[in-house]
Amino acid sequence: MSEPKKNEVLVDSKPFEYALSLIGGKWKLNILFWLWRKEVMRYNELRRALDGITHKMLSKQLDELKNSDLIVRHEYPQIPPKVEYYLSERGHSLMPVLHELCQWGGLHMND
Repeated sequence: MSEPKKNEVLVDSKPFEYALSLIGGKWKLNILFWLWRKEVMRYNELRRALDGITHKMLSKQLDELKNSDLIVRHEYPQIPPKVEYYLSERGHSLMPVLHELCQWGGLHMND
């Protein structure tokens, strides 16, 4: 293994790869953004906010985010069923990163 150069920063790729495995893909960050912005959303509200997402893809992405403990799915015991989604505590801990990404985008979207 070679010595790092003077200004080179050593980065362990494992945490980066883990984080991307949770939020990677076209829709997950968008879903997290809308839940951060609106706090609580129902399935159809999310589907309307995410222009172009299919029912199958939204269901899959919501399941994956729920299984990663980034969002919470709350189903009310009523007929017709009412289901709401919101950020978990773990999901909220990701919001400073999302906020920085939004700020970066705001600074550079006209480049």
